[in-house]
Amino acid sequence: MKFKIVPVFLLILIVFAVLATGCTNSKETPVAVEPIEEVEEVAVESEYPLVIKHAFGETIIESKPERIATISWGNHDVPLALGIEPVGVSMANYGVLDESGLLPWTKAAFEKMGVTAPVIFNDMTGLDYEAINDAEPDVILAAYSGITQEEYNLLSEIAPVIAYPENAWQTYWRDQILLNSKGMGMQKEGQTLVAELENLISDKIAGYPVLEGKTAAFFWFNPTDMGKFYVYLPADPRAAYLTDLGMVFPQSVLDIAKGSESFAIELSAENADLLNDIDVIVTYGNEELLEIMKSDALIGMIPAVKRGSVAVIEDGTPLAASGTPSALSIGATIDEYLEILAAAAGLVE
Repeated sequence: MKFKIVPVFLLILIVFAVLATGCTNSKETPVAVEPIEEVEEVAVESEYPLVIKHAFGETIIESKPERIATISWGNHDVPLALGIEPVGVSMANYGVLDESGLLPWTKAAFEKMGVTAPVIFNDMTGLDYEAINDAEPDVILAAYSGITQEEYNLLSEIAPVIAYPENAWQTYWRDQILLNSKGMGMQKEGQTLVAELENLISDKIAGYPVLEGKTAAFFWFNPTDMGKFYVYLPADPRAAYLTDLGMVFPQSVLDIAKGSESFAIELSAENADLLNDIDVIVTYGNEELLEIMKSDALIGMIPAVKRGSVAVIEDGTPLAASGTPSALSIGATIDEYLEILAAAAGLVE
């Protein structure tokens, strides 16, 4: 069997366009996506200081932050969803339709607040520490990110940092909200937001019973090189989001994920037969990708590819960006996403 762990930089390549296991039958037992920690409610400032544990140790928040800065992917959507204007946010580098540097739902949230020129950190090639420092934040939200120990240390010289719980780029949307809202001193509001989004998802998927119990996994294929491809593992937020939408992880992906701390693994096309238990393949691409997959001697033998039950998400679009869900992207794109998934699932016998 040929597969290897994907390095962190590939997340940027694949996800941003530059971009948990079980032994029972996965059709019957979906993998639960639960918050990493049960957060105690913090309702009043007298309960400070707050202590938030994460991959680099712990962050202490002495008093309720007033100036919130965010870096990396989707973290800014948490304060915006809670009615707080961030003093600075990272530029979105995938799925942006204009020159704003913001995804549509983020831009709309700023505009709803009357903010037409938010401070945006141009950190496409690295964190802009000077710009972050100039924003004078009281806290820096980075619950979903890939910051290193060195970057965390440098950021901590500017303000307390809310880092990811365990591994880079592996914070589910619920935990992103809970951890970031805790860092803002708005933990109770964050819990309410999670509950609201769960109710929204539940209401929406009720209209798509065809998805219930279908095995699904998220992939990345290079149309110019079908000799290898990447499968996102259950630890990856976009893979886990499929289980929120009524689908389940196939046993093949659960087996591949065993012992891995990565969010994705590269597979050789020679191992395509491992994926025969997948009902629906979800992938970035364009209208030509499915035909290329079908015509490939190895990839074309995967049952999901043969019958066309492949949900192709147009690469570089806001919808593709929302595959990694955030506090605002879920409500903005869930209808379109469910339609595409249901069309693919409808082809499964």
